Amino acid sequence: QVQLVESGGGLVQAGGSLRLSCAASGRSHYGMGWFRQAPAKEREFVASIAWHGGSTHYADSVKGRFTISRDNAKNSVYLQMNSLKPEDTAVYYCAQDGSPYRVVVPTTAASFNYWGQGTQVTVSS
Repeated sequence: QVQLVESGGGLVQAGGSLRLSCAASGRSHYGMGWFRQAPAKEREFVASIAWHGGSTHYADSVKGRFTISRDNAKNSVYLQMNSLKPEDTAVYYCAQDGSPYRVVVPTTAASFNYWGQGTQVTVSS
């Protein structure tokens, strides 16, 4: 059974930084992704990283500000968020790809079959 546990969310002023962590258990060699969902909006892709860490993808809205990384020895994935904006306010979810060893990790939520409980990020103006 796969379990994903996010941490690191909180309240920060615009321009500030936060680092989200996701601890995974149950299986390895899978790509990972971060998604977010703001109130009254659909869940959207933020970033993804391949199982080996050599390939990453970002939504245009966060490119240049957010960095996804992973530590396979710790079964963890991270999202470093810099230059935060009020529009980044959302619940952030960690997710695991449904297929192992994919070189290019998908960016659609339907391709991820395990999800964490989410962590709230609030950016004040």
